[in-house]
Amino acid sequence: MLFTHPCVRPLPHGGSRALRVRAVLTCLMLAIAFPCLSGGARAHGIAGNRLFPGTLSFDDPAVMDELVLDGSSSNHPPEAGDDVVDNTFSWEFSRLLTPTLSLSVSNGYIHRNWGSVSRSGLDETSLMLKTLLWQNDLHEVMVSAGFAGSIGRTGAQGVGANQFTTVAPSLFFGKGFGDAPAALAWLRPFAITGVLSAEVPTAGTSMTLDNSIAGQLVPEPFSTSTVLHWGLSIQYSTFYLTPRFTPGRLPNQEPLYQFIPLVELAVDSPVGKPSVATVNPGLVYVADKYQIGAEAILPLNGAAGHSTGVRAQLLLFTDDLLPSLFGKPVFGR
Repeated sequence: MLFTHPCVRPLPHGGSRALRVRAVLTCLMLAIAFPCLSGGARAHGIAGNRLFPGTLSFDDPAVMDELVLDGSSSNHPPEAGDDVVDNTFSWEFSRLLTPTLSLSVSNGYIHRNWGSVSRSGLDETSLMLKTLLWQNDLHEVMVSAGFAGSIGRTGAQGVGANQFTTVAPSLFFGKGFGDAPAALAWLRPFAITGVLSAEVPTAGTSMTLDNSIAGQLVPEPFSTSTVLHWGLSIQYSTFYLTPRFTPGRLPNQEPLYQFIPLVELAVDSPVGKPSVATVNPGLVYVADKYQIGAEAILPLNGAAGHSTGVRAQLLLFTDDLLPSLFGKPVFGR
């Protein structure tokens, strides 16, 4: 999933465009305009000694076979009336088509509660293509790109699922500092990852729900807008504190079985409207067949609300869990 953060779709009138933890940033990949400049990445998002874990607020730069299960709860204030509470469960399945190109499909279930009225339903269905552009193991660099879009009218309007299609070209990157010189050895466990995406609606207007009348949800037209999504994470790999790490050398085995504390910054900037920004401190553990993680969702501005949310995630490496089915890409070696 690209983002588990707000998107183009609005909250109903009386519910601000504040933080909404989405089941998934939707992805219908229409084309990839970039050539592939690197060899295939190993599983688990590894570049040399660096393991880039799956981030929870937005997608990471790795291209691999995986199944992601995500649950979250977020409470944010509307423009008027009771607080809006979103409880979501989402999933995303990604499959390698070639060693450097993956296709994913995702969806989710949302329960939204305005206090006086509540609705439950599916988010919109989504697809995503993602390709690895460049990987440098010695310098712990990974760059990938994609072009995403949601499929309108495939989710429930009552929970805010888009009733229009969107497209979103995206760029993902990761850089570890394990190659830092001895004088900066303290920097080696750190890494950064990030994403930049522009989500463009294919329709100028759509319908949302007005909940300004207590106990009622009334259809109401609104103007759509392009949204710039961007995210940045700072990570600390405990692998670099162990004898398994040797400066200047690639590892003999994959740098698995480690805890990685991280802090994620996720920002959505709709054109002509206030940005929604959260900072999300968390912790993940990465093993050979799975990753588990959790984080708090802390609003950074008024548009993101004033209440703390929480998100938990289970990521399964399907190529290791079921090698007979997912041990090789659909096309390629």
